[in-house]
Amino acid sequence: MQHIAIDLGGRESHVCIREQDGTIVRQRRVLTERLGQVLESASHSRVLMETSAEAFAIADMAATQGHEVRVVPATLVKTLGVGARRIKTDRRDAEVLSEVSCRIDVPSVHVPSEQSRQRKSMVGSREALVQARTSLINNVRGWLRTKLIKVASGATKTFPQRVRTRLGEHPDGLPEFVQRLLVVIDALNEQILAATDELEQLAKGDETCKLMMSAPGVGAITSTSYTATLDDIARFPNAHAVESYLGLTPGEHSSGQRKRRTGITKAGSTRTRYLLLQAAWAWWRSRPHEPAVLWAKQVEHRRGRQVAIVALARKLAGILFAMWRAQASYDPARAATAPMT
Repeated sequence: MQHIAIDLGGRESHVCIREQDGTIVRQRRVLTERLGQVLESASHSRVLMETSAEAFAIADMAATQGHEVRVVPATLVKTLGVGARRIKTDRRDAEVLSEVSCRIDVPSVHVPSEQSRQRKSMVGSREALVQARTSLINNVRGWLRTKLIKVASGATKTFPQRVRTRLGEHPDGLPEFVQRLLVVIDALNEQILAATDELEQLAKGDETCKLMMSAPGVGAITSTSYTATLDDIARFPNAHAVESYLGLTPGEHSSGQRKRRTGITKAGSTRTRYLLLQAAWAWWRSRPHEPAVLWAKQVEHRRGRQVAIVALARKLAGILFAMWRAQASYDPARAATAPMT
């Protein structure tokens, strides 16, 4: 078996191919878009690359050609010798990875499915639109404050119209530069609505997402992001592993006789963790008498509400995992018997 290491670049990549005994057979620079041709012409090999924006697409190509794929975590490559002695070039990085692969079975990150990557992109694009709208609204609000102008409260989607109505009553009227911002906010509102509808239709057509949405506080966006992040439920032995993967478990910073627990690790998907926290808030407010929420309120008395919401989000992540594994809808009675971690 040969070992093909690829140092990926946006335009060009460096490929180093070794035999099992470590002998370099071939190395060259290749246009990244033509790497599929290189992989197609190669015999059965182990293909290695560092995590990057292009890595999973190339990993799919390699797997399709029957190669063994290893996408090496960026945090690991330095320990393997990449960039040693402050010498880092594309050629050297590919040589180091291929040489290490000849000696050991290099661990790989999980390569998400095409569906998982597509759904992450869909949720992420909607999030980008929401962030852009928030930035523009804050810009308008900041200008209004400089003029000591207050606008009636209301939903985000009605913000442009409320500003126009208020400034229509103002002696100075509506400045053109503010009008431009309001026009863009209107356009973003339309696109956000379209993105939300698209995700809702996708979730309604997916049996797993439909199960997730039976849980309190969980809607189309949260269920889509959660399933896309976990991708393959068989990767996780239990709910605690999922909670840890999503960065919702406490960290630890201990040394010698000193033992110290820290806040949650915040590892994994920031977006999915945020959505679970929002779902926990909705659960807290909409079903205050459910056992899990009552337990969280006990945590609130000891540690404060913010800690209680994080604990409830952690529990929700575990409940969603159990629902997915059992292919069962949300049942408050079963959720009440879940371990209160």
